[in-house]
Amino acid sequence: MRLNEYEHELQRDLQSVASDLRWSAVDLKRIADQLRKSGNEADAQAVLRSCEVLQSDEERLQHYAKEVKARAISRIKVH
Repeated sequence: MRLNEYEHELQRDLQSVASDLRWSAVDLKRIADQLRKSGNEADAQAVLRSCEVLQSDEERLQHYAKEVKARAISRIKVH
């Protein structure tokens, strides 16, 4: 059975936000590298911890998107 338009929109939105989180983490890792190179190890580590949170959130959203695709999560209308 195919996803209805609301489920498809939900899946697409979840994947989009997950992608945004992934690219934000990539950018923050570059910043952490620059901080480390400038001798600011403490701030570099703080940024890397933020990256870990973003990556965890990205994985969770990707999992939700897969659940929508498998129809374990459904939506009948947008509020």
